[in-house]
Amino acid sequence: MKMMFAATAAVLLSACQSIPDEPLRATAALQPTKGNKAFGEVTLEQVGDKVRVIVFAQGLKPDAEHGFHIHEVGDCGSGDGMSTKGHFNPHGKPHAHPSTGERHAGDLPALKAGKDGRAKLDVMMDIITAGPGPASIVGRGLIVHADADDYKTQPTGNSGARIACGVIKAG
Repeated sequence: MKMMFAATAAVLLSACQSIPDEPLRATAALQPTKGNKAFGEVTLEQVGDKVRVIVFAQGLKPDAEHGFHIHEVGDCGSGDGMSTKGHFNPHGKPHAHPSTGERHAGDLPALKAGKDGRAKLDVMMDIITAGPGPASIVGRGLIVHADADDYKTQPTGNSGARIACGVIKAG
């Protein structure tokens, strides 16, 4: 009887350990690059096999679209956002619209600013993860660009200057 109880307890404990206490989450504070005023906050949360990306940004050009990408390196120290390097692209795909499967992992939908220069984005993204692995976004950079992404020009989308930069951090 004691053996059966111990075995049952071990199975129950191992099952509890495989369920995470909290969802995998990451955040980033977007700060303006030198000479710009765009800023905001980003929350990224693992939901099944996708990541929910929620962005609040302001100080953007009113009534304009702004390219928005995850970049390779989580380093905003250069002042112009260039220290984040290129788009996050662990699968070696071309730059493309985020609705296509054949794209950089870092290709995100545009931020669409209203008349007040504020933008909100709430989107589910595939091919990235907030957990460990080659598609992990934790420790990467986030960039808001001055112009709209044309989703064609390789490898950047011709989105213009980097006007805000953030580092994606776990938690």
